[in-house]
Amino acid sequence: MSQPTPRRPERLTRDNAVLLLVDHQIGLYTGVRDIDTLSLKHNIVGLTRSMLALKVPVIVTTTTEKMWGPLIPELTEALRGIKPIERTTVNAWDDKRVVDAVKATGRKKLVVTGISTDVCLAFPAIAALADGFESYAVIDASGGFTRTQVDMGVLRMQQAGVVPVGYSNVAVEILADNAAPEAEAVYTALGIPFGSLVFGLRQYYSRT
Repeated sequence: MSQPTPRRPERLTRDNAVLLLVDHQIGLYTGVRDIDTLSLKHNIVGLTRSMLALKVPVIVTTTTEKMWGPLIPELTEALRGIKPIERTTVNAWDDKRVVDAVKATGRKKLVVTGISTDVCLAFPAIAALADGFESYAVIDASGGFTRTQVDMGVLRMQQAGVVPVGYSNVAVEILADNAAPEAEAVYTALGIPFGSLVFGLRQYYSRT
C-alpha cells in the first residue's frame, strides 16, 4: 500500500494573506510581562508597516475602549486612518463585523496578532480554522501577562493547527524577492539589524 503524499502548505503571498490586529490597546499593554513593551511596539508596528507596503489588507479591532483605552499611538500612526472595529466580545471572531471584514478580502491565510497571546490572539486564530482559514499566530508581535499564559496559549494554538511565526519572517516570506520594488520599504519597516547593510550593499553593487 502506498503512503499518502505529505501535504505541502501553500506559501504566504501578498495575494492570499490578510493581517488581523487584535486589541493592541494602551491599557492592555500595561499588563504585558513576557516581552519588553518597546520591543513589542517595534515588532507590531514593523509588521503592520511592512504589510501595508506589500498592500496586504489590514483589519484592526479593539475591545471595550472605555475599559482598556484606545490603540497605542504608534500603531494608530502606522495604520494611516484605518479605523478599528470596536467590539465587546472576548473573542474577536465572535463579532460578525470582524469575520465579515476578513471574508470580504477574499484571502484565506489569516495572520493574527493580539494582546494577550492566550486570549486575544489564540481565540480568534483557533476559531477562524473552523471557517476554513489557515491561521498564522505572530508570537513576537503579541504579548501576554505571564510566561505561563503565553506558553499555554501557544501550545493550545499549535494543537489546534495554528502556525506560530515571527513578525519578520512573515513579512519576508510575503516579500519573496529582494529585488521587488517594495523590498527596501519592507526591510526599513521591520527595523531588523541587517536591513541597513542589505541596502548599503545593494547601492554599492548598483554603482559597479
